Amino acid sequence: MLGRLRSLFPEKLKYRLFTAFLVLILLPFSILNLYNYRRVEAVMQQKISEKSHDQLQQIIISLDDLMNMAFKTWIMLGQDAAVKDMLLHPENGSVLDNKHDMEAKFISINNSLFLLNPVVYYTILDLQGNIYTSYQPRQALDYERLVQEPHFKEALSEEKSFRWMTDEANYVSSDLSTSRWLLSMYTVFKDKNKSYKPYGVARISIDYNYWFKSVLNQSSPEQEYFMIRGDGEHVAQSRTDGLLTADAVRQIVETRGSGYFIDRDSATIVNYSYIPSLDWYMVNRTPLGILFNEINALKRQFFATSVAFMLLFIAMTFMIAATITRPLSHLQNKMKEVVHKSLKIRLPHGKYRGEILDLTRTFNAMLDDMNGLIRRLKEEERQKEAVHFQMLLAQINPHFLLNTLNTMKWIAIRKQNEDIEEICMSLGKLLEMSLNSEIDMIHLKDELELVQAYVHIQQKRFNYKLDVNFVYEEETAYALVPKLSIQPLVENAIQHGIAHIQGDGNIDIVIERKTGRRLAISVRDNGAGLAGARARPSARKSSGIGIRNLRERLALLFKDQGSIELTALEQGTEAVIEIPLLLSKPYGTKAPPIPDLPGGQA
Repeated sequence: MLGRLRSLFPEKLKYRLFTAFLVLILLPFSILNLYNYRRVEAVMQQKISEKSHDQLQQIIISLDDLMNMAFKTWIMLGQDAAVKDMLLHPENGSVLDNKHDMEAKFISINNSLFLLNPVVYYTILDLQGNIYTSYQPRQALDYERLVQEPHFKEALSEEKSFRWMTDEANYVSSDLSTSRWLLSMYTVFKDKNKSYKPYGVARISIDYNYWFKSVLNQSSPEQEYFMIRGDGEHVAQSRTDGLLTADAVRQIVETRGSGYFIDRDSATIVNYSYIPSLDWYMVNRTPLGILFNEINALKRQFFATSVAFMLLFIAMTFMIAATITRPLSHLQNKMKEVVHKSLKIRLPHGKYRGEILDLTRTFNAMLDDMNGLIRRLKEEERQKEAVHFQMLLAQINPHFLLNTLNTMKWIAIRKQNEDIEEICMSLGKLLEMSLNSEIDMIHLKDELELVQAYVHIQQKRFNYKLDVNFVYEEETAYALVPKLSIQPLVENAIQHGIAHIQGDGNIDIVIERKTGRRLAISVRDNGAGLAGARARPSARKSSGIGIRNLRERLALLFKDQGSIELTALEQGTEAVIEIPLLLSKPYGTKAPPIPDLPGGQA
């Protein structure tokens, strides 16, 4: 998965910088701008909806005031003694006089409560066959037919003092009202002096369509207003050619409350408020284009500016990337030429600045150092070849000496001179081991054999007045020790100690294991000691070379883990070597037997 993601990114540094700029700067910036504009639009929609909701509430309050005034007219008519007397005793006056007086009451009430054009119509029936109206009906009124209408019958039969009907068909002359429906309140006049016995019934109707249009005269022509019932039927609208969409109506009637939403079908924002007392909705619809003309203009201006700046940033990014990557590409090409032109390439300093200049100088300095290193390596190689040639020349003499010893050995064998034969064999072992430059570490048992070969030669020299004892554990026989590390100590003990005393010489070689996986090799003699050796300048010079050589070899092999110490005894000297205990028995074969050394203990 990670490999696939890496494959999507370009290889060139310039395009990587550009991609990083797009992904890390431009893309988040664009997303943030879109998010902010969405938030601004949402806030504006909410603010506009709140304003529209306030307008709807004002219209609803106006409708409530109109309904309250209609209710007050019923109260005023019920409290008017003349109206009560007219309804209870219509025989006290003529029919025409009663109608004239009732119409005068209607006009007086309209003049006192309804300052606008008359949108309220009154119909009063007494219980004695008389009808009083404030309007001209569409058709002649029949008392018996009116009394039998469901609304009048329900008003007389119910205990409620009044009730509102929202689906009253318009009964007013078309010269006065062209509305299809009226909002009517049916109420009953009751005589409290006679146990609230009804003495008349009234119908007070509001031409809400006329009122609705008169209220909206001052509204913006771009906005539309609607009144719909709870079942979704349109009751009134500010424009005769405009209706709410079916989806908008469905969304409104399902809420049974107030709110707003975006109607995508009509590209408008719809605000609505519920009127619980009538089960109506007051609705406002505003085109989105009108609401967001200014913000859309600002959005276009801002996005145009943003795009211009983005293009400018992209161009600047390419320029900056090219400024950085062009010297690097030049440096890359020069590095490719380095191999073909034997490190003779140099970059000019004059046309670069800053980090690129430091990089150029560092590159040239690196080439200079590499050329110097190559020259030194060539010189060292020539020196090594010369040393190797000298080593080959130096090996001629030891090999010639070894071949000569072998010739002397065979002559001694033919002459049956055993002493010369044994000396030649012992010296041959020492020379053969010293000539083998490929081996630095050997088993302890092999090192002790070399010591024994050297001791055998010295015993011939001192006429067997030299005794060497070996003390070691069998498990340490295959411990690894530096080649020819004990023999120099034995040689030093013989030449600078035992050779300068009267009587027999004695050397003890003790090998033992120490704690911490350490191996100690001790060589003790009964010779003249350190004080006697220091008294002889020639002896001190030769012994110092051997001990110093052994110290250097131990340092090369074991670093600070190897050491050698010389200690003066009451008679003689003790030399002790300490090295790490490294056991290396032969693998896959049976180990050869440990040789029996003269005077030794295994």
